[in-house]
Amino acid sequence: MTDSKKNDARPTLLSGGNPQIPKGEGDGPVQDYVAAMPGWKSDVGQRLDKLVASTVPQVRKAVKWNQPFYGKDEGWFLSFRCYTDYVQLQFLRGTSLDPLPPKASKHDEVRYLDIREDDELDEDQLRSWIEQASALPGEKM
Repeated sequence: MTDSKKNDARPTLLSGGNPQIPKGEGDGPVQDYVAAMPGWKSDVGQRLDKLVASTVPQVRKAVKWNQPFYGKDEGWFLSFRCYTDYVQLQFLRGTSLDPLPPKASKHDEVRYLDIREDDELDEDQLRSWIEQASALPGEKM
């Protein structure tokens, strides 16, 4: 295989279309993940990434377990991943947010927001949740 063919290779899409991106710290792996999100989900990923970065200017980014994570030095507060019909935004201490994100989790403190193709994103509400989440102690992972 030539170098140009290696560079053109797209990441494998896992179950539900979630991109398989090697774990790594920093903006680069997150941008690789967002670029590999299939179809309309990539636009959602770009919007979420920009919203988090503009709301929390010193945000720390990484890809772990094939999904972008956002945090501060104390730990992680947010992640998202692709599913077949939606992008799921995960607030790691979501039960401390007001109002609660709509979807419960089997994990005590986690709450989700599922974003579907035709959903209108309420960026004011998302910004509020991101601000609240970033002010809480993060999860160590």
